[in-house]
Order: sequence, then structure tokens, then C-alpha cells
Amino acid sequence: MSPNDTQHPSKIVGAAWGLLILNTLGSAGAKTVIPLPRSLIQMVTMGALVAAFALALAVNLRLRIRASAFVFLLTLLLVPSVISSVSLESGFGALFRCARLALFVGTLWLLSRWWDGSLTFVRHHIRMYFAVLGSVAAGLILSPGAAMPELYGGRLVGALWPLTPPQIGQYAAVITGLAVLLVVGRRTDRGSAAAVIVPALVLLALTHTRTATLGLLTGLALAIGSLILTSAAARRFFAWAVVCAAVAAVGFSSVLQGWFLRGQSQENFTSLTGRAKVWDALLAAPRTPVEYLFGTGLGDKSFGGLPIDNSWLAVYHEQGMTGVALVAAVIIVLGGVALLRPPSLSRACAIFLISYCAIASYTEAGLGDASPYLLHLAVAASLLAAPAAAAPPSAPSPTPLPAPLPAPLPTPEVPRRRIPRWAQRPEVI
Repeated sequence: MSPNDTQHPSKIVGAAWGLLILNTLGSAGAKTVIPLPRSLIQMVTMGALVAAFALALAVNLRLRIRASAFVFLLTLLLVPSVISSVSLESGFGALFRCARLALFVGTLWLLSRWWDGSLTFVRHHIRMYFAVLGSVAAGLILSPGAAMPELYGGRLVGALWPLTPPQIGQYAAVITGLAVLLVVGRRTDRGSAAAVIVPALVLLALTHTRTATLGLLTGLALAIGSLILTSAAARRFFAWAVVCAAVAAVGFSSVLQGWFLRGQSQENFTSLTGRAKVWDALLAAPRTPVEYLFGTGLGDKSFGGLPIDNSWLAVYHEQGMTGVALVAAVIIVLGGVALLRPPSLSRACAIFLISYCAIASYTEAGLGDASPYLLHLAVAASLLAAPAAAAPPSAPSPTPLPAPLPAPLPTPEVPRRRIPRWAQRPEVI
């Protein structure tokens, strides 16, 4: 693999990445301005995954891949998924979801050829999710009532494409954190970063998503902290962030508390908006040894008709303890590799993405199936990949020695003229 193949991914790779993001947007959410049948949305998202795989295969016909522990562990995750799904306890949809996960992982294998530790996939990530947030902002302008319905407590939803507040908050938080790190690392100008960060923060505030906010703040703190010893810009940013946080905590404490509580009672807040009740019921449900090891099959991440909203419990329910061990291995391996890498901007971006996914996994599901969280971790894996070794230069062909020049012809000796004796005496002035 030549350096040009890994350092300059083609536009086809970016298009394939965008189609993967489209596939993970999902089909459930608020009512849109123009009613979209769920079957149509599912057709678009699944078509996007098939198109992404086709594009990745077209640009990598020789099936050149890079060794990746992350994608290898995802491949192993298919084993408990298939074992638990063949029983059809969760219906034929479980096998369909297994096929989707297999196609998703296969596309990541094909794209791993361009994972070289550069920021290329970070930029793809920011651009595509910024486009998604652009559709959310357009829906808010066209129909404010549909974009902030009472059904969701006045929180921002997708009015053009069905997106829930946690989804929008996740996308806004992720691209905000990555854009901030690009500015700190001086890989983009402040104007371009502000054009991404400011609207993303506004949309994040309108979603009232606590998990995304905590993930953004914690992830940025860890990522900036990894650069403090080597970057003066990171030290300045960290100092200003501490000052701004102290001022906000003192001057806007009541406003921040009201935003954080979202008008909920103390009991509702303590039970994590009812999530704890679902978790307790799931853990108390009886299971056979096979279900304990491999789960009940890939489903819609719900239990008893209610969303699980916890990645670890969702994996335990659908893929058993085997799936939990594999997902934990993914986080541990990526985190361990990030800690062993020398300080750099790529490492900081990877730390941000890994820590964000780890925090969000407590109140959001998705680490065990094709989801935006796996795409975030895939970007982290691409940032932690070692640059491809340059191919050794081929030995130059020996240059033939020049033919020896012919020997010079002997110069005939010129006879000396005899000087008369009278001419050898000096002249008299």
C-alpha cells in the first residue's frame, strides 16, 4: 500500500462514510412536517448502507484492509448476535438486523484501508453531521411548532427527518468537541470553526440533552488535558474554560439548574426519567443459560415495550454476557491504545470520542449494533491507527560505465631550432 493511498482518500470514501451516517439516523422520532412513511425511511436508510458497501468495495476492489482490533472485535460481536437471533425469539427482524450489522462491519473493513492516523475522517464526520443539523435548523425555521412539540416537552426534534432530542444533542456535541480540538490544534481557522460551533451549541441547548452536554464537557476536558504539556494553545484554552465555567456557575447557577432539571420533579430526576425502573425489571427477568450467555437476539433496544436507554443493558439483553465482554473490550482496547500514544491532536480527538461514547453509554443504547456510537469509535480507531509504512524504494538499475576513451595518438616531437652563439649573449643597452 503506497502512502498516497492512505494519505489522500478519494471522494468516494467520503461519500461512503456519509451513507453510513445516513443509515444510522434511524427511522423513529417526532412527526415531520411532511409525513414520511416509516417503510420509506427504512428503505432509504438500508439503501444507504448497501450503497456505502458498494462504494467501499468499488474503491477497494483488491480488498486491501488494515489490521484493526476494533473492527475485529465488532466481527466477533456478530457471533453472539447470530446465535441468539436464529432462535427467532425476537422475530425475523433479528436476522435482518444481523445482516445489517454484518454489512456495516464489512464496510468498515473495506474503509480501514484509509485509516492512517490523519484527521481525514474527522473532517468527514463534522461535515456530514453538520449537514444533518442543517436539516434540523431548516425544520425549526419552517415549522417551529413541529420542531419543538409539546409531546417532547418543548425540546428540539427533527421536523424534516424524524430525529429525537437525544440524537440531535449527540450530533451537536460531537461536532462541537471535534471543531474545538481542530482550532486548538491549529488545523482550521477560527471563522470556519465558529460557523460550526455556534449553531451546534444553539441546537444542543434547544434539545435540553443532559447526557450530550456532560459528554461534551467531560470529553473536552480529557482531550484538552492530554495536550496541556505539549501545546500552549491547549493551556490557554483550558485556563479560559475554567474561568468561564466559574463565572457561569456563580452568575447563572439558577438558569443552569433549571435547564438541567427540565422541569422534572426530584423523584423523576433521580430515576433518570423512569429508566431505572426499566433497568430493574430487565435485570430481574428470568433467563436461561443460553440467554444469559448470548441474549435474546437483536431487537429494537426495548424491554416490555419501553426503551432500555443503556448500552450495556441493551447488549446484555440482546447479545448476553458474551456481547457485554466484547463491547467492554472495544472500549478498553481503544482507551488503552490512546493512553499509550504520544500526545498529538489525533490522540486528543480519539480520547474525546472514546470518553463521549463511554459516558453516553449509561443513558443511551447503541454500542452493540450499527449506530452513530460505533461510527464515533470507528473515527477514533482511524485516528489511533499507525501511519502506513512507505514502500521501500526499488533499487536503481546499475548505470553502465562509460566506454573507455581511445588512447591519444602520440604527438610527433618537434625538432629544436639551433640558436647561433652570437644570439645567446645579452643585449647591450
